[in-house]
Amino acid sequence: MKISEITIQELKDYAHELNDDPEINRTFTNILMACKAYIKGYTGLTLEQMDNKEDLTMVLMVLANELYENRSYTVQNDKVNTVIKSILDMYSVNLL
Repeated sequence: MKISEITIQELKDYAHELNDDPEINRTFTNILMACKAYIKGYTGLTLEQMDNKEDLTMVLMVLANELYENRSYTVQNDKVNTVIKSILDMYSVNLL
């Protein structure tokens, strides 16, 4: 599945959120946009390039779930999730 094909319903299903309240839907809409922007900013890839990296779809799902469940990106011991970081690093084209 491509990142551009992900819907808020798929994010809600992944998060086991059954409520169809408009406020929750707005939250997931914001989370979806924020995750796409985060991945794009982190990697330097365009949205079209991101669509060609199917494992980035899973990154988006995990990030979205983290944002919904914790309402923040979880950092433990000053370390980001190593799986997420390694996948994003594989496609990072904006290295300094």
